[in-house]
Amino acid sequence: MKPLILAMALLCWSQTAQAHPHVFIDTGLELIFDAQHRATGLRITWSYDDLTSLQIITDKGLDPDFDGNLTPEETSQLNGFDMHWDAGYPGDTYASMAGQSLPLSGPSDWTVDYKDAKILSTHYRSFDQPIEITQPFLVQVYDPTLYISYALKLGTTLTNAADCTARTVLPNLDAARAKLNAAIAALPQDAEAAYPELGADFAEAMEVICPPQS
Repeated sequence: MKPLILAMALLCWSQTAQAHPHVFIDTGLELIFDAQHRATGLRITWSYDDLTSLQIITDKGLDPDFDGNLTPEETSQLNGFDMHWDAGYPGDTYASMAGQSLPLSGPSDWTVDYKDAKILSTHYRSFDQPIEITQPFLVQVYDPTLYISYALKLGTTLTNAADCTARTVLPNLDAARAKLNAAIAALPQDAEAAYPELGADFAEAMEVICPPQS
């Protein structure tokens, strides 16, 4: 996982539903195609909420004059702060087509900036091989345990996509909340239990549809 975010989560952890979420990340997705109009990878943007950004900057000892601005040298110290993942961590990004999961590489080509009291980071993740989109293609960004809330507020973009189109699909929040409440009610009362991993039910999705190739 992202080590610093995980450490913050452990400090605030609670087993109650009211404990979620604690971190809010506005997200942008760019699906990139090659010259043959096959999907090759994703450029993912995360904009951390101002409180989380302040906690991260404080933890790193940046902005010692508290003027809300970082020097280029201070900003460079942030670069990659959330990119060193444990083995097997999916990066909270999940792609699929026709119900089949599409593995993504680890992060590369990452950037960071700090504007309007928020940390903005980007990274690139590639597919194992170029993908010809022949059926609805979905990308969701979510934390399975709902500790972190992601929202596609930064939009979705297709690059070199020919006639493909993208739209944001919203979750059925009433159904998701009912499922979560039922799962919480079923947790054992006399022992610690893992929080239900229902983040996918609450997640927005980028849906991409491409016309058949002639």
